[in-house]
Amino acid sequence: MNLDLQDKVIIVSGGAKGIGEAIAKLLTAEGAIAVIAGRNEADNLKTVQSIQAAGGKCLQVVAELTKPAECKKVIDETLNKFGRIDGLVNNAGINDGVGLEHGDYESFMASLHKNLVHYYLLAHYALPALKKSKGTIVNISSKTAETGQGGTSAYAASNGGRNALTREWAVELLKYGIRVNAVVVAESWTPLYEKWIHTLPDPAKKLKQITSKIPLENRMTTPEEIANTVAFLLSERSSHTTGQLVHVDGGYVHLDRALANA
Repeated sequence: MNLDLQDKVIIVSGGAKGIGEAIAKLLTAEGAIAVIAGRNEADNLKTVQSIQAAGGKCLQVVAELTKPAECKKVIDETLNKFGRIDGLVNNAGINDGVGLEHGDYESFMASLHKNLVHYYLLAHYALPALKKSKGTIVNISSKTAETGQGGTSAYAASNGGRNALTREWAVELLKYGIRVNAVVVAESWTPLYEKWIHTLPDPAKKLKQITSKIPLENRMTTPEEIANTVAFLLSERSSHTTGQLVHVDGGYVHLDRALANA
């Protein structure tokens, strides 16, 4: 299916690694121009080089997204280079384990800035350009908002906020023809996930326990599968879809776990 994304300028926060990298690469393969926003220039450039080697078009902006001025810089540099913004993928964040028992005000607030506040700021600063293009926003979210996880209050709260903002913005931006949706992720194999699981005493055993609970095929969702849904939601092929929380998770959240062992 041709998604008609040719030359669409789409910002992907955290676009240098993991899910963000998969999204940026797929969008450029579809002919879009990806703007990769992230704090690590080396990581950004590595992904840029990979995209360009495959014939894609992209830009990287070094930005510490916990700082409001850096969020504005992402938008300003994109507009200075391309003069338009057609889409925004809010993706950057980390499950940093700031819990209720083992946490404090400072760490909780810092986590909100890592995981939620920049979603608002990037959308806020991009809005004038999105109004002109009748663009789209896709927020990447996590099942922790709906299922809980334990020991990660700030991340769960951030994802609850991401889901709520998705529907709030879908309502607020109806009059501009701007669609807003979220893709909710459960268990996906990313560099951060791999790093976390190797901190455990028996990584292989833990991974098997996790995948055994994923109903569809007892495997983790790939970043590319998430990227496929994001690209669809950014495209006019989903032209009457807004305010939706789309779970790309192999049935992890909504299907009976008994099915996983059937």
